[in-house]
Amino acid sequence: MELAIVGAGVGRTGTHSLKLALEQLLGAPCHHMVEILGDPNQAPAWIDAIDGNPVDWAAMLAPYRAIVDWPGGSFWPELSQANPEAVVLLSVRDPESWYRSASNTIFQSFDRVPPELVPWMEAVQRLLRDRFSDQIEDPTAMMDAFTRHNDAVRAGVPAGRLLEWTLGDGWDPICERLGLPVPAEPFPVTNSTDEFRQMVGMPPLA
Repeated sequence: MELAIVGAGVGRTGTHSLKLALEQLLGAPCHHMVEILGDPNQAPAWIDAIDGNPVDWAAMLAPYRAIVDWPGGSFWPELSQANPEAVVLLSVRDPESWYRSASNTIFQSFDRVPPELVPWMEAVQRLLRDRFSDQIEDPTAMMDAFTRHNDAVRAGVPAGRLLEWTLGDGWDPICERLGLPVPAEPFPVTNSTDEFRQMVGMPPLA
């Protein structure tokens, strides 16, 4: 099946909440980094993509109707081209709050993975180097990369396909763009900094 949503936002912009929300709206799975962590058999195909090898996107993402978060967010040009009818959803937040969240979660998790996922984490670091920035200890470099990424999406996606979204926007803009009714329940809010740290075995922040 084709993707209805191509998520172009990077991790720590509400992407796990988006995953749950889109699965509810679309009635089908939404890809997110946690899919690979839960199923390492997915990693080789993504490593091929990271290394610049040919990718059959339709086959690789056949079970999914949407994709958000890394690694998909870094392949938004390829995924939006492969799914020309999809809405490109750019999830954003303030660069400083994004860096603070990412540095307290993702950037500390690279050396906290089981042995079978080490090749995948090494590939993710190559992905950051090649398509974002791997200077994770340099706030300015990473916030600049975050801004460049978002600006590239804004410049590269026609306005009629692009939906820029923040977690506080909730259901309404997504449902409006997809032509779907707004659910009665609150928009899911998940994967806080403390929840992420607990998931990967890091102590809570003081």
